[in-house]
Amino acid sequence: MNPNMFPTKGNLILAKNSLALAKQGFELMDKKRNILIRELMELIDEASSIQNEIDVTFSTAYKALQTVNIEMGIKNVAELSQTVPVEDSISIKYRSIMGTEIPLVESKHREDTPSYAFFNTKVSLDRATQEFNKVKELTIRLSSIENSAYRLANNIKKTQKRANALQNITIPMYTSLTKNIQNALEEKEREEFTRLKVIKRMQAKG
Repeated sequence: MNPNMFPTKGNLILAKNSLALAKQGFELMDKKRNILIRELMELIDEASSIQNEIDVTFSTAYKALQTVNIEMGIKNVAELSQTVPVEDSISIKYRSIMGTEIPLVESKHREDTPSYAFFNTKVSLDRATQEFNKVKELTIRLSSIENSAYRLANNIKKTQKRANALQNITIPMYTSLTKNIQNALEEKEREEFTRLKVIKRMQAKG
């Protein structure tokens, strides 16, 4: 709508409708932003918790690995590591939060049966394998959460920008336009009323 339109009743209705739409749009953007922020805060808390869990698990896993290296020898452990299959069970699905596509990273849980033979191995190797598998699962979960948090933060930024544009530019513009058209129409009505009074007075004298 042209903000410099002529002051008519039709244009006043258009200006009021545009103002109402702009206010409604701002309310929707504001609600969307609040929902996204709440989701982001939950993801940040979850990521922090998992990160702490990863740190502890990593520490436990490396200690277990050190024990294996001492008991079996680094060379033997390195050779056994070649039997570990390549991780190819990861799949990514998506869900939408207020228009933001959030990745859901899933990994099919493998059987706990080791890929190496039990002959000439130690219990410490089993323990180390289990701990590093935990690290892998936690890392997959963390990657999904961090990616989701990044996407939400990016959408929050865009939503905030649109909300600011509506609040600081569009709404003030249509508020001013509505007021100006209203004032112009009222002034026009006063002039018309005055003109009619003059005509009636002249007719009465005649």
